[in-house]
Amino acid sequence: MHLLNKYLFFSLFICFVGYAQEAAGDFKYIGQKTPSLTPEIFAPDLISKKREYEFGSVFNKSATAFYYGVATGNTSEIRFTELIANKWTIPKTILSNKNYGFNDPFLSPDENRLYFISKRSFDGKGAKDDHDIWYVEKKGNIWSNPINAGPNINTKQNEYYISFTETGTMYFSSNKHNANNKQQSFDIYYSKFKDGVFQKAVALSEAINTKYYEADVFIDPKEKYIIFCANRPEGLGKGDLYISFKKEDGTWTKSINMGDKINTKGHELCPFVSNDGKYFFYTSNQDIYWVSTKVFNELRK
Repeated sequence: MHLLNKYLFFSLFICFVGYAQEAAGDFKYIGQKTPSLTPEIFAPDLISKKREYEFGSVFNKSATAFYYGVATGNTSEIRFTELIANKWTIPKTILSNKNYGFNDPFLSPDENRLYFISKRSFDGKGAKDDHDIWYVEKKGNIWSNPINAGPNINTKQNEYYISFTETGTMYFSSNKHNANNKQQSFDIYYSKFKDGVFQKAVALSEAINTKYYEADVFIDPKEKYIIFCANRPEGLGKGDLYISFKKEDGTWTKSINMGDKINTKGHELCPFVSNDGKYFFYTSNQDIYWVSTKVFNELRK
């Protein structure tokens, strides 16, 4: 082949590969046009539907599988969709029960476990009075039966929402120190994962926890920041999202309200940041929203 022809062929090949990679990227995040600094409803009429209430959501690391919770009247269920051959499957229900709900899905760091909350009784035949954290474990392409996360996580009170650091430390919320089981007394805890067992849970400092409600926690996998839902007197609505950043000495900055760009007079909850760190997801006004994480920059200042 002539040298010039070789050069042209190579250039066309590089362009084709680049185009293919770009096109493949367009299929991630359910093929949605990515947001800017203004929050937008995520996947309207497909995931976020007008007559449904969508809660916690999580993508896998490659943004090719999506799990989310949906209220179904008196209970809730977890649905799932994935990218196969450049097409997203129709969302299907993977965890549901007429006697108790499933919600707040979150993947373990190795993505072999799907965690969630439920009032499921230990034998699965009925409902308890409180929420526990559970998980199912993937074996091939099949999920196991629900497994309780154990006594170092769960109590006779309520445990809500789950997120993980890259080393497997679980962050979650609980009202276990409130004898009256009042909603406004939830605090945020973490539990390290060692030798296959979650260790005794430790409450976060007063930079995060107050006498008010703190729950629905997302921890950055590298623990650079933490986002959670709180109901405080200075809030804008029924529940606002707050953020705190890790300082060089390992302590947290005093948490601050994320402001009216994120929070409304309604209820903002269920935060999640994509693995690539680019997009911030949360629930607002009964739909899932997303926005560029560049909105964190001003808050970090």
